[in-house]
Amino acid sequence: MTEIVGILLAAGSARRFGAPKLLHPLDEGVPVAAAAAQTLMQVLPNTIAVVKPGDYPLIGVFRELGLHLVENPLADEGMGSSLAAGISAAARADGWLIALADMPWIRPATISAVAGRLADGASMVAPVYAGRRGHPVGLSSRWLQPLQSLSRDSGARDLIANHPDELELLVTGDAGVLQDIDHPRDLRC
Repeated sequence: MTEIVGILLAAGSARRFGAPKLLHPLDEGVPVAAAAAQTLMQVLPNTIAVVKPGDYPLIGVFRELGLHLVENPLADEGMGSSLAAGISAAARADGWLIALADMPWIRPATISAVAGRLADGASMVAPVYAGRRGHPVGLSSRWLQPLQSLSRDSGARDLIANHPDELELLVTGDAGVLQDIDHPRDLRC
């Protein structure tokens, strides 16, 4: 059986938001990061959240949900180091579905479709809505070494850009794949 592990990146600084955006409640009162985590875990129960060391309020939210946690001491270097930390914690997986904790509106069916393509042997998979590539991104174990070597803030962007023939685009009607929360105005209130 193919094991796909969810990696929820939650170690960002939220500078543009001006406050701890991942703890900000959505309409239902659920924190942004909890909503993203619950949806991801609904499809991939084996999910890891990468957090900043000492981010106890967020760590508490994730522990309550039963998430496996990885504290990234290099989180301030950028998303690449957090992705590398998450991948390293699940290095034996057959693939990883990389999701962002500030994207709470992705539908479970979209996550399932991306994970399904990955489990069926795709090398890289990403959803596309209205002609734009979004999240979550699926990467097979073929990319273990390059992913573990990531640093700075590029995440897997450069890896995908350098191997466009490996990327399978999955067209979706899910606008949530493009909707992240960077500013308070991005919230649906």
